[in-house]
Parts: sequence; structure tokens; C-alpha cells
Amino acid sequence: MRMVVLGATGSVGQSALSVFEQHSDRVSVDGLVARQGGERLWEMGLRMGARWIALTDAEAALRLSQFVSGQSGPEILGGWPETLGAVRAADATHVLAAMSGFAGLAPTMAALERGMTVMLANKETLVAAGDLVTRTADRAGAQIIPVDSEHSAIFQCLGSGQPFRRIILTCSGGPFRGRSQASLRDVTVEDALKHPNWSMGPKITVDSATLMNKGLEVIEAHHLFRVGYEAIDVVIHPQSVIHSMVEFVDGATMAQCGFPDMRVPVQVAMSWPERWPLEVPSFPWSGQHLEFLEPDLETFRLLRLARQAGEQGGLYPTVLNAANEVAVHAFLERRIGFLDIAKTVEDTLADYAGFGTVASLEDVLEADRWGRQRADRSVGA
Repeated sequence: MRMVVLGATGSVGQSALSVFEQHSDRVSVDGLVARQGGERLWEMGLRMGARWIALTDAEAALRLSQFVSGQSGPEILGGWPETLGAVRAADATHVLAAMSGFAGLAPTMAALERGMTVMLANKETLVAAGDLVTRTADRAGAQIIPVDSEHSAIFQCLGSGQPFRRIILTCSGGPFRGRSQASLRDVTVEDALKHPNWSMGPKITVDSATLMNKGLEVIEAHHLFRVGYEAIDVVIHPQSVIHSMVEFVDGATMAQCGFPDMRVPVQVAMSWPERWPLEVPSFPWSGQHLEFLEPDLETFRLLRLARQAGEQGGLYPTVLNAANEVAVHAFLERRIGFLDIAKTVEDTLADYAGFGTVASLEDVLEADRWGRQRADRSVGA
């Protein structure tokens, strides 16, 4: 297996690096991609024997080239055109799509068009362009294997191919589980970034605090498993031990459980349908107490808005995702408050009138542009 890793310096990319090092006899790396963090990406490229590394920030690539001038190592590429060209020309069978946000769509599409197996950790790709992505994969004969812990759990439970009744996505509830909306008015960026169970990047951690992350996962599950929204439920499970469940047509429910460790779903995607050994501790089941609660859709209304956008279909999920990315960025920069994230998304969706199917990537890009511009007005950019 030869890999390209998109988002190599992020949390999922780091988990993948750990898996690679445990299975260097099975996996080799063709290329690594990140937006910035050139020195770190260079070191990873050296460790993994990558043929090339790419920084989508062209200036960051230039600085890195100057910094390592005269040293032997992977070829350094810079900017989006060179990055996309490298993905299309890669000598790879698998691509780990772990870039954050809408930026992950173009390279993921490039990999699918080549017929590569895409290990998908970038949920925004399916949220923003799910119909287009799945059509492209089907046409090219490419497989999409989920890496999100919840979708990996469902993927594993459905491995038998037996008919099912519904999918149950579990959700930790984030750092503000049980809080009222009024109590969230003055929460800080630092408060929102204190996820109780998972160590992730800032954008996805804020999405977990608003429960938008689970809303995006509902849309992602719809596309991944070709199932209607009425068959996708969400339950709050604070311990994050059960990563998701599938209820089959006979009423039996299967769950995938274990420590919240992203190396597990990364390796499942790499090894499927085999299972490779992985050095993680066994879970201590004795004395465990597991809770399951209904999500509060009034306090955390982004979960409800995401489902509604998915049900409306067309380009509504694209606009939802664009507005959310703008709002979260503004919150992380302390330009808006925590509750303003949901208001920005809600106002943007209310103004959108672009029905219709997703016929091309240009349609997606235009809807994303519109959503960002409208959300920018809301946050005062």
C-alpha cells in the first residue's frame, strides 16, 4: 500500500504517522500535504521516506526550500496547482483525506477521479459536495472508507452487509453538555477548546462544542451509507466509549466500542477488510457506567439546522458548511461570541434561495463563495 496524506501535520495525520511506523513493512508514503508548518512536514517526510511534500501556502513552501537548501530529502512543492498536480500524478493506491474544512474537497476529488481509495477524515467534503463526490467515486470505481470515529464504527458494524433499520451516531456532548443557552453567552475560546474526551484541531473542537460537528456527521452518514435522514439518529454518550451503533431489521443493535483513540479508525481504513495488530491498551470494562441522553436541540440548534439543510438537499449543505467555517474562524479570532456562531449560520441559510441539484464542482464553489460572503457580513468582516 502506498499513501498520500492530506493534512499530514494535523491530529489525524499524526495518528496516521504512528500507525505507519508500526506497519512500515505494509505501508509506504508517496507524498504529504499540509497548508503550513513546513519544517514539521519536512521532518515527517524524512522519517516516512516520502518522495515529495507539498505546502498549499506557496510562500511557506518557498521559505522551507530556502531553509533546507542543500539538504537531501523529499521534493518540495508549493501552492494549490502544484499540490493538486502531485495528487493526480501520485504513485499511490490510497489517500488519507484529513485536511480541515472545505479546502479538503479539491484534492479529495482529484484522488477519487484517479480511482484511488480515499480514507475520509474530512467530513466537510461530503457535507459540501456529497452528491458530486459519491457520483465521482462510483464513476471511477473508487472506494471511500470513513475515518471519523463514528462513521468508522458504523462502517465496521455494517461489514456483514446485512439489512439495517437505523444508524445511531453517538456524541460526547462536548464541553458544554447540560448547559443552558443563557449560560453560554460569555464562554471563551479557551472554554470551547476544552473537549472532555478527544484531542483535535481547533475548528473541529469548536464544532464539537456547538454540536455542529454531529450535524455535519449526520449529512456525512447520509452520503456514505446511502441512507435517508429518517434512519439517522443522534444520542449523547458522554463517555465516548461506544463510537456509534447500527440497529438491524430484526431489532438487534451492534456497537463498536473502545478507547477514544484516532489511531484505531485510521488503521481500520488502511487494513480493511483485514485487521492488523495495533499497540493500544485493552478497555477496562469492569465498573464502567455508560450514559445515553437526548441532545438539546434548542440550546445546540446547529445540530437541528444541519439536519434541516441536509434534508433540503441541493446546495444548502454547502452554504451551511461555508457559513459555519466563517463563523468558527471569527469566534477563534474573538470577533464574535460563541452563540453568534449559530446565529450566523441560521441567518445565512435563511437568505439562501439556491435550490437545485449539484451538477458540477463549479456549482459547489459558487455556493461556497456565496455562503462565505453572506456570513462575512454577519460577523462584520
